[in-house]
Amino acid sequence: MKFDVLTLFPEMFECLQESIIGRAMEKDLIQINLINIRDFSRDKHKKVDDTPYGGGAGMVIRPDVVYDAYQSIQDKKAKVIYLSPQGQVLNQNKVKELSTEEHLILLCGHYEGIDQRVLDEIVDEEISIGDYVLTGGELPAMVLIDSVSRYVNGVLNEDSTKEESFSNKLLEYPQYTRPEEFRGKKVPEVLISGHHKNIKEWREEKSLEVTKNKRPDLIN
Repeated sequence: MKFDVLTLFPEMFECLQESIIGRAMEKDLIQINLINIRDFSRDKHKKVDDTPYGGGAGMVIRPDVVYDAYQSIQDKKAKVIYLSPQGQVLNQNKVKELSTEEHLILLCGHYEGIDQRVLDEIVDEEISIGDYVLTGGELPAMVLIDSVSRYVNGVLNEDSTKEESFSNKLLEYPQYTRPEEFRGKKVPEVLISGHHKNIKEWREEKSLEVTKNKRPDLIN
């Protein structure tokens, strides 16, 4: 799967070279290409923004600079996503849906946003990672890349995504590992019983219990 990221701060994405996503990149299961919007500025000082028409605080990213950056990687089959607090809030169903795409172009805003005309011209969908405002779209883009990449074939063991939180509309059951006893607390007996049917039933029961306690809205 291919991700092209249009950003003013490509250096922020260096952390994606670590851990699971980094290994997936090494295996060529996913590609992450960073396109610096500033490289397409026609200003001698590489300025990419200007004051908003109608007045107001902050600066707005120019449409021509963004459009030229987009044109450098244009792929009619790619879905273009603008990371914006005004977009649909990202959830597990949307993550799974996006994982079926072959090519995503992620547009990261900054300052007071991007000129609406270029958004109307190139963006297919706006996505938010929550009802709050960040200084830019880079962190949301990384969240989207990480969550979507987990569903790309070969990145994780298939079983890893089957029983995790939200996969069956419930939160995941508690997990335990060695030592068998920690500060006087023991691992539940059923998990060391070797009885697979009982373990499965316990996990289903605990999953429902955790969801009721932490996220009852998922059940309602």
